[in-house]
Amino acid sequence: MRTDLAVIGAGPAGLAASLAAAARGVRVALVDAAPAPGGQFHRQPAAGLRARRPEALHHQWRTWTRLRDGLAASSVRLLAEHHVWCVERTPDGLTVHALLGPDEEEPAEVRATAVLLATGGYETVLPFPGWTLPGVVTAGGAQAMLKGGLVVPGRTAVVAGTGPLLLPVATGLAAAGVQVAALVESADPGRLPRHVRSLAGKFPEGAGYAARLLRHRVPFLARHTVVRAHGDDRLTGVTVAALDAHGRVRPGTERHLPCDTLAVGHGMLAHTDLAEGLGCRLDGLTVAVDGEQRTDVPGVWAAGEATGVGGAALALAEGHIAGRSIAARLRGTAPDPGRWAPAARARARMRRSAAALDAVYAPPARWTDRVTDDTVVCRCEEVTAGAVRDALTLGAGDARTVKLLTRAGMGWCQGRMCGPAVAGLAGCEPTPSRRPFARPVPLGVLAEQHTEEGHS
Repeated sequence: MRTDLAVIGAGPAGLAASLAAAARGVRVALVDAAPAPGGQFHRQPAAGLRARRPEALHHQWRTWTRLRDGLAASSVRLLAEHHVWCVERTPDGLTVHALLGPDEEEPAEVRATAVLLATGGYETVLPFPGWTLPGVVTAGGAQAMLKGGLVVPGRTAVVAGTGPLLLPVATGLAAAGVQVAALVESADPGRLPRHVRSLAGKFPEGAGYAARLLRHRVPFLARHTVVRAHGDDRLTGVTVAALDAHGRVRPGTERHLPCDTLAVGHGMLAHTDLAEGLGCRLDGLTVAVDGEQRTDVPGVWAAGEATGVGGAALALAEGHIAGRSIAARLRGTAPDPGRWAPAARARARMRRSAAALDAVYAPPARWTDRVTDDTVVCRCEEVTAGAVRDALTLGAGDARTVKLLTRAGMGWCQGRMCGPAVAGLAGCEPTPSRRPFARPVPLGVLAEQHTEEGHS
């Protein structure tokens, strides 16, 4: 199909951009891998589950209903269950290549004059002994089970790691009837008042979560970490311990918490695969954009977590700005930033908040000390921490060389899950690695595409 604008990702940023552009006469195709719009933040239960009060599982329900109703009333064409694997620059614009359906076997193409990358982010989990046991899930995974499937991952849970996401996960599980044995936060929330100006709008939200934790009698263990997960065939409990100011375990503080579920997360990383494939400039591990959310590749914009993890409200502001900018550029007129000044002010304010939260909720500095040699680091290729350390002994000085010597990062996830851990063990910063495809593609699809191009 042919359209003016292809928006990749139907989360808050993609929805806001689609509505803003469509309202100004742009033909928009909204492409997403999920069966319904909303992204992770506004993930909805399947209609067949007949949820009685879906609003009870969600934050900012009014915002979601406004986006949902706006999409239904707009001219935006929603292309659900489209798994995008590549965006290609062509002489007449850009072509989005996708695979259709849950089996991801049927190819599809969307040809557009402009593309917005609203690809969101994904969780990172730092390894520890026992983290591969059944019953250990990511914090976002536990939340997705609850929101999208109306199921809980277990009866007794520990929520652990670092970052603001742990709060809604713990309170959501508790409200659903799960006994939350503890919320284990490795950072020190006592540092938050140092950023009172940047976080002024966040304190009421934090107070609400604190009240819910108290109501459900969930113990909050600040400056603690999970040292080990226990069990044979599945999780039976975890050992937690207090951390000192340098991120080291304080001797004598270990305690055992029985549980059948551990929901763990250590922050978020931006999805930049498609941007890297297009050759977009990165700012560290995020897509670099200007004040209009434009990348340095002509015709390509980016918004939301792909440009920096900052939450749904920031994604909405960035998406709105991008949508208005795209509409103006496609009309051949210079955008007037004054028309989106409120969104720009909100964007600046929330970027400051995100930077403050990043400063507080950083993973503990000495986490690698607690990773034993037999701990699996790369789950796809079953590479242990000991193998990574052996590679360092042989002279590997960066994550790429470790990968060549151990195969860590060569599996199905292509290093998305293990990349930060391997880099941490190697003592270097995670680095993006440009790949031609953002996800596995059947050879038959590539062969068919090559044949069609050969006859064109």
